Amino acid sequence: MIHQLLKQQFGFKSFGKGQEEVITKITNNESAIAIFPTGSGKSLCYQLPALILPNLTLVVSPLLALIQDQLDFLHSKNISAVRIDSSLSREEEIEVMKGIKNKEHKILMISVERFKNERFRRFLKEIPISLLVVDEAHCISEWGHNFRPDYLKLPAYQKEFNIEQSLLLTATATPKVIQDMCQKFHIGRDNVSVTGFYRSNLNLQVIPVQESEKNKSLVNLLSNKNQEASIVYVTLQKTAEDVAQTLSTKGIQATAYHAGLKTEVREDIQNRFMKGEINCVVATIAFGMGIDKSDIRNVIHYDLPKSIENYSQEIGRAGRDNQPSNCIVLANRDNVNILENFVYGDTPEFEGINKLLQIIQNAGELWDVRLINLPALCNIRMLPIKTLLVYLEIMGILRPLHSYFATYRFSLNVDEQNIINKFKGERKEFIQEVFDTCNKARKWWTVDFDNIKQNPKLDRQRIIAALEYFSEQAWLNLEASQMADVFSILKPNFETEKLALELFKKFKLKEETEVNRIQNMIALFESEKCLSSQLATYFGEKLEMESCQHCSVCSSGAIKVAQTDSLPKIESYNFEELTQKLINSLNGNETPELITKFLCGIYTPKFTTIKAKSMPGFGQLERYRYQDILNWVNESRKQ
Repeated sequence: MIHQLLKQQFGFKSFGKGQEEVITKITNNESAIAIFPTGSGKSLCYQLPALILPNLTLVVSPLLALIQDQLDFLHSKNISAVRIDSSLSREEEIEVMKGIKNKEHKILMISVERFKNERFRRFLKEIPISLLVVDEAHCISEWGHNFRPDYLKLPAYQKEFNIEQSLLLTATATPKVIQDMCQKFHIGRDNVSVTGFYRSNLNLQVIPVQESEKNKSLVNLLSNKNQEASIVYVTLQKTAEDVAQTLSTKGIQATAYHAGLKTEVREDIQNRFMKGEINCVVATIAFGMGIDKSDIRNVIHYDLPKSIENYSQEIGRAGRDNQPSNCIVLANRDNVNILENFVYGDTPEFEGINKLLQIIQNAGELWDVRLINLPALCNIRMLPIKTLLVYLEIMGILRPLHSYFATYRFSLNVDEQNIINKFKGERKEFIQEVFDTCNKARKWWTVDFDNIKQNPKLDRQRIIAALEYFSEQAWLNLEASQMADVFSILKPNFETEKLALELFKKFKLKEETEVNRIQNMIALFESEKCLSSQLATYFGEKLEMESCQHCSVCSSGAIKVAQTDSLPKIESYNFEELTQKLINSLNGNETPELITKFLCGIYTPKFTTIKAKSMPGFGQLERYRYQDILNWVNESRKQ
């Protein structure tokens, strides 16, 4: 049956490497993990079984771009697949849910954050689900290169919604990450399919280039390749703009792409690149996920990638048509500190962790919180806050109960009395009281939940269910906002400072791991052994050959990553001049780490509050290594 579907529905003559093995396991009601290189058909491993499985296939994906790309493909094959995300209107969401209930759709695609929506959770409990698919599944592992704390909750969601099978998909997973995925989803190693990372058509080249020579080298590499599809990867948004401008002035038509551009601009660039209207894109790593263009001939890293895993993913976008393609790194150490600063920015300070723990301890038995308010209160970025909460869940201190929208408001399409009169008896009285307790403005009515708490006749869940029904009937337009989370405090008597130190050490260990990841990448590029072989070994694959004959090591030997030693000594800067305004604004709450982040130009929530970016010293030492600046700050404060 699966071969018949492959030909008739998808138009393929045969399965790619590893696909049939995984699809057979899924159609035999087993769970599985598929670790295939980028562009080698992981998605088919759930798309085809979805047509055979009796109920819905639920796909969790980290990016809207990935979701849209896969939906477009499925629709082109006349397979009914839908998504629910923030881009849909309430009416569109209702239509999607109706279609799923009526079994009109085989596949639903969402982001992991959608599970926090109480309306969506109620919906999931009403429908049978055959398979949970986790795309970019390495995100579930703290040892992976793109850990997302919300992914840790997916095994619990699978159990909550009675989904018997799971399929995990990723292109990059080290042996340690594979073990982590298996344990969390209770999948045996026999059900892990790894097809290997080596691709003979990719020419891996690492070229040592001085910072001042990078533009010249890049122009030389691309000067005769205007008609070839090329991606140039950079670290910073400003670099993307500058490099694209430089290439364009040299007659190489290039377009900058980064997260700072408006969504519609990014979508236009991506669509034009896919159609071949733009051949060269200079981009941050925001570009590439969801790009399934088969004829990309050149992937050039103008700046060093963030890790071996990132490098593997990014070069994996080249040569998906199996034709020879060039993957070139302009290897230079000068911007390693920028990569490291991304890591240091996500390490919260001890004082911030302690503050968060005090907030939790003072909450009582239930902690009702809007997470969006916590970064400013604790001076911790949102990602590490989510990670902290997951750590506390694992320690048994917190248990998430549910999430809800704190604010519901609606505008009437019909007169309120017309709605009330559609019901009788107790229901009519209930609806009358709901309307009576709302705060009424000219257009919008807001549900006053604080007032409702005083009325025993009114139940929050019943009110929301009624308003959603009214919205489905088009009697009113309903909007929900301000997501809040409710946690049960299971162990409130923890020692705040002791626990804060324990958690701080966990983050420092993770920080060390991430910085080492950067050093491991440089070690790979400076290796005396075949790059293809080294890359395969890193991901647990053993190649029969010792030399690929088409990487820079095999063709011309090992290199040393270039470095320009032109920076003045840190000690030559005036500490007081650079930091005095910051220290005055912090009113005695400065720490060495906070001062160092200021000098490195690393954003923290507190810097937004005090408008640190406009201060003279902000980012003045961004080209220096974080640890060197921290040492200088500590020495300067002693004087």
